[in-house]
Amino acid sequence: MQPPKAETDDRTWPGQVFEDPELDYTEAMLEYVAASQERDEQRANSPDDAQTPVPETPKAEKKALKREEEQLRDERRSVREQRKIEDEAWKETRAARKEEQEAFKELPKEERRQQKAAKEAADEYWRKMHEQRRAKQQQRKEEDRGWRETRNSLREQMSRLPVVMAWVAILVVIDNCTRQCFGLPLFVVGPHVTSEMIVEALESLLPPELQFLISDRGIHFKAGVFKNFLLSKEVIHVLISRQRPETNGIAERFVRTLKDWLEDKTWSSDEELAALLEQFLKEYNDRPHQGLDMPGLSPNEYARRLKLRQPDG
Repeated sequence: MQPPKAETDDRTWPGQVFEDPELDYTEAMLEYVAASQERDEQRANSPDDAQTPVPETPKAEKKALKREEEQLRDERRSVREQRKIEDEAWKETRAARKEEQEAFKELPKEERRQQKAAKEAADEYWRKMHEQRRAKQQQRKEEDRGWRETRNSLREQMSRLPVVMAWVAILVVIDNCTRQCFGLPLFVVGPHVTSEMIVEALESLLPPELQFLISDRGIHFKAGVFKNFLLSKEVIHVLISRQRPETNGIAERFVRTLKDWLEDKTWSSDEELAALLEQFLKEYNDRPHQGLDMPGLSPNEYARRLKLRQPDG
């Protein structure tokens, strides 16, 4: 018995253009950019299109926990205000009760005898009031215990998050062909990097013969300043697929290599980190690679040989 034939997959995506062996690199990249732009326009016109949720960063998670703690504190404040009102009302009620008891004691004996039934009913009523008060006080203790447990749980979750003493950002500029890393600009402002800063860093790093610049879809790379910079350089911007970092696999692999190299290094200032990055850059570009068309060559040597192959003029 033969298994059923798989249904034909009619899905299409921009990256399929690279499967065409008749297209050279430039033609494939141009078709990929056009297909990506068309898909972006289609998604922009489809607000109901489901988006893959972005995993929370430690910073976002900490911010959410703080909001939850603030909300818990606000609710606690409201509860305390309500309790103050209830306590004031109870004090007034007890004061009125005390006045009633004092007034009853001052009555003549015969009159107290006549009001004995009313007094017993009042005493029974007050016994129930006291029971309700005690139950209320016990309920408050339970609420306080629950509030403290929730607060401590939030604080414990925040304590388990990684502590960030300072934010820095590193821009990776690498050539997909030769695997040469042109530079690792360091931004000590961390998450506050602007498009202007990135453009300033790239001005001196991008080679003049560059045709395509591949990047993720971060806001820095979609701002008008960045677009105008690429237009002035006559460079075509290629945005990787949404939620698919592997689309820019060479850069992603480089980032992993850099992280592994920095794992056992220490630094106490951005100057020391910058010096380490310079050391890594030299070691990486001069180290033999196996992922090139010519195994065993370093990115620098591979780039040099490619340049020698090119005809003058």
